[in-house]
Amino acid sequence: MEINRRAFLATLGTAAAIEAMPSEALADALEHHLIGQLDQAVSAQPARQDAAAERAYRRGVGSLFVARESGQPGLKKLEPMPPKPQLLDFFKLRFAPANHVLQSATRAMKTGMSEEVTLACLLHDVVLSLIKPDHGWWGAQMLEPYVSEKVSWGIRYHQALRFYPDKTVGYEYPELYHQIFGKDYVPPPHVEAAYKYARNHKWYMEARLITVNDLYSFDPNAKVSIEPFVDIIGRHFKQPKEGLGNDNSPVAHMWRTMGNPDQPL
Repeated sequence: MEINRRAFLATLGTAAAIEAMPSEALADALEHHLIGQLDQAVSAQPARQDAAAERAYRRGVGSLFVARESGQPGLKKLEPMPPKPQLLDFFKLRFAPANHVLQSATRAMKTGMSEEVTLACLLHDVVLSLIKPDHGWWGAQMLEPYVSEKVSWGIRYHQALRFYPDKTVGYEYPELYHQIFGKDYVPPPHVEAAYKYARNHKWYMEARLITVNDLYSFDPNAKVSIEPFVDIIGRHFKQPKEGLGNDNSPVAHMWRTMGNPDQPL
């Protein structure tokens, strides 16, 4: 997907605001901008021209809680969740169109990756509906009770690994990062520490393969669906019988929040 550098930087605010942003925040903003562009293309909605206007919300708030840059005023009306919502309900009613993660998982499946890696690709960015900063860590925490330790581990560390190339699997440092942030772009210390830890871990390749299927999955013309992954979800995602958000797990509140983001208190 092509990106207009000037238009992207305009979404970040003034030059002083951009200069004050840490490198990790800039990279996250780029990925979220790409996902937003992809959702707009899939929905055939025009982009907003006033994205640099003064905001009444923090930039890191999840996409369910603010109007997307779609050119339409106000928030999207949400259908109520069923009494015992399952993962597919969230994909349909809260994560949609979810085109980026569906593209990621489709790419993983077509290239013969394991079902666990494919599931990790399907889930690696769904937490962006709730919150954006440190989405690898937040996403892993939200999913830990329902997936294998290997899957949640890979989701946690994909955030750090995307900044570091690995030629053995064909992952180059994203050229977009050079174009947007310059050749001197340096991730913050906690990201570097996470990369060094993950690089020597027995599950390193689980996280690395998420990055392989992550930043290369922004094709606005791709036709994707959740249907090919229903069986994989059934085999590898532990659906609580009470429904996500009702099972009294340590992260049930995160799913309840996404299920009902209009709750005032």
